[in-house]
Amino acid sequence: MTSTLALSPTIRALNDAFRRNGVASGQWMLTSGVADLGPEFMVLAIRAVQSFADFSEGNDPHGEHDFGAFNLAGETLFWKIDYYDPTLTSGSDDPSDPSATRRVLTIMLASEY
Repeated sequence: MTSTLALSPTIRALNDAFRRNGVASGQWMLTSGVADLGPEFMVLAIRAVQSFADFSEGNDPHGEHDFGAFNLAGETLFWKIDYYDPTLTSGSDDPSDPSATRRVLTIMLASEY
């Protein structure tokens, strides 16, 4: 069995590509709190996630680049990538395998967490 640590570089590369390519690359969700701040705010939030690079041991302990926090227009936002099976009915058994995994990125206000 391969350790999660050994898979981290593969998962990180897949997550970075998914995140950087934006909403056209897969399923992205914005919470109602983010949507309520309007279309311009939503676009700015998506762009901030795409360009996010503030990864550290504190916010990325497994080195997978699957979570981030940032401030935008006076709001603190979180984003998180979750891994599902291809039918989106359960978790993925192997997030390092693109054929077995659908990534879903959610952007939320920290107050919605």
